[in-house]
Amino acid sequence: MLDNQTIMMIVEGTGVTLYMTLFSTLIAYVLGLPMGILLVVTAPGGLKPNRIVYKILDVVVNIVRSIPFLILLMLIIPFTRFIVGKSYGAAATVVPLSIAAAPFVARLVESSLLEVDHGVVEAAQSMGASLWTIIWKVLLAEARTSLIVGATISLGTILGYSAMAGVVGGGGLGDIAIRYGYYRYQGDIMMITVVLLVVLVQILQVIGTKLSKKLDRRITG
Repeated sequence: MLDNQTIMMIVEGTGVTLYMTLFSTLIAYVLGLPMGILLVVTAPGGLKPNRIVYKILDVVVNIVRSIPFLILLMLIIPFTRFIVGKSYGAAATVVPLSIAAAPFVARLVESSLLEVDHGVVEAAQSMGASLWTIIWKVLLAEARTSLIVGATISLGTILGYSAMAGVVGGGGLGDIAIRYGYYRYQGDIMMITVVLLVVLVQILQVIGTKLSKKLDRRITG
């Protein structure tokens, strides 16, 4: 049976996991959304083709995405310590989570924007719309349903990354699972943390799906 202290620890760990996931996703989109837009705009055949900018972004995104999260987590410990003053805990985990997720977000944004009907873009260009107008009122507006779906996928992925950060004391449910479920052989705690992680992913998925469907009805209606 779980005592009150253990229950409170799990509740607190759930809150920490949500904090890391949501805050990291926000930062990842602050970094990744412009990267994704630039990849589309500067690509060959894009609105403003720029081979150098596109190649640099493409290489950076591919390199960071190729590094396993746990290795990236340890690789940037000096940078994390410089940013937040320590290399462990929830606040410190946000740094590698955001860096790892930003290229992933960039690719999702790129994919969503590339799905926009090119005829709509050409129509906006023929009416003399500026580059920023096309990006904001055409590409992002037309792709918003797909962007919401991508954000939902990102949340689930980052939630999984946050659990892995428990290996190095990242905090949250992953840290609880490692410290108590693995090192202390408390299988009940391990199972509870796994169930909670699955439930959190499902809740985020349901919210994202409903929101994307609502936006999709607005577009088609």
